[in-house]
Amino acid sequence: MCAGNSAHSILGEVILNITGAGRDAAFSAKSKPKGAVHPGALRLLARRGIDSAGLHSRSWDVFTSPDAPPIDLVITLCVSAAGETCPVFPGNPLRAHWGMPDPAAVNGDGAAVDTAFAQTRAWLDIRIGALLDLPFEMMERAALLARLAAIRQMEGAV
Repeated sequence: MCAGNSAHSILGEVILNITGAGRDAAFSAKSKPKGAVHPGALRLLARRGIDSAGLHSRSWDVFTSPDAPPIDLVITLCVSAAGETCPVFPGNPLRAHWGMPDPAAVNGDGAAVDTAFAQTRAWLDIRIGALLDLPFEMMERAALLARLAAIRQMEGAV
């Protein structure tokens, strides 16, 4: 989750769905979605040959209904999202905050924006890789929360 669900949460969704293929399914959302994926995210995905069809900025309300896909872990990425009250998702999922700069907040020419998105992707690759290295299906809740907190401290943390 992130502030507008247009940038780093979208990238996190894509990265986790690709690298965790078959093991995990990731979704991104927000209370007040911007309604469109940021052009910088779309350019980054296109440069990496990743199909962006089907990606969209969505409300977290989609995941609060009884027929929603099960949510086991909620990760917030924006600094502002850490202080927000998240909705109650069915099943009492774990929550972690991995705050990092929002590439959608970068002003400047296309090159500056693209650099910010590339950096965000690199930080997400590291953190998602660390998450996927965990045997989280077999970990106790407290141990997993401690490891998620350690991942938060990785490069790019704010």
